[in-house]
Amino acid sequence: MIQITLPNGSLREYDQPLSVHEVAASIGPGLANAAVAGRVNGMLVDCEFMIEADARVSIVTPQEPDGLEILRRSCTLMLAMAVKQLHPHAQMRTGSTLGDGFFCEFAVERALTPVDLPLIETRMQSLAATNHSIRRRETPSPSMHAENLSIYRLGDSEYLTTGPHVPTTKVLQAFALDHISGTLQQRIYGTCWSSHQELQHWRLPPRVMVVSMGEHQVTYAQSVTETLRRTGVHALADLRDEKVRYKIRQHSQTVPYLVVVGEKEQAGGFVSVRSRSGEDFGRMGIEAVCAWLSQPED
Repeated sequence: MIQITLPNGSLREYDQPLSVHEVAASIGPGLANAAVAGRVNGMLVDCEFMIEADARVSIVTPQEPDGLEILRRSCTLMLAMAVKQLHPHAQMRTGSTLGDGFFCEFAVERALTPVDLPLIETRMQSLAATNHSIRRRETPSPSMHAENLSIYRLGDSEYLTTGPHVPTTKVLQAFALDHISGTLQQRIYGTCWSSHQELQHWRLPPRVMVVSMGEHQVTYAQSVTETLRRTGVHALADLRDEKVRYKIRQHSQTVPYLVVVGEKEQAGGFVSVRSRSGEDFGRMGIEAVCAWLSQPED
């Protein structure tokens, strides 16, 4: 007999080993449909993970941060599959979550352009509707386990990636591709949310754009963005691997305020603020910026 302790403290007993998805299904069909992963004794696992002994189990859905990150992580695999189908010679180099979304890096023989993005996005939508399964394959390599890497199969391809991933592509519905950079080594960037309503809100013109100066400031820049959002400011973060001057020049045309984060800002726990008109407000503490920008516009 296996005893499962749920987050509310209740106990459920099962007479044989069962998967995380089967636990969710025993609680209710709605939870089973929403499940993207599980947490077994505090460890994030795939829905197909088998529970063979007493354990504390919670079901992860896209409504929590871990679940949303899993959606975005899985979008990298679906993006890779879509690009490979449309451009067979493209080779995926890496993929990862990034801020509000994800990116994939490809080596290509012919440089893709922004015109290609709607075609790739349409193919991704088709793959989601087809409802492909994403399955983890056991890997005997100790070094892969040490690096928390696993092989996942989607369609005809296998990917070495960090898990867990969603069980099927049908839960990947609210996503969009928004940028491509590079020439023969290219990155495609996208965003993914748990609902189309959240995606549409993300698409609204932001009042603030947080701009990272380099990859080492990505985590800090996203945390600044989240802090602004908690005070009611519609803020987005540009974490792309682009020159900071290019990003500032691009956003200065449309966004009222730019919050720039570099090495000095991260080390000091502050940010640099400027307006669309070019006015430089200098360095400010994050709390001061939130208090100022959360005030109603005139």
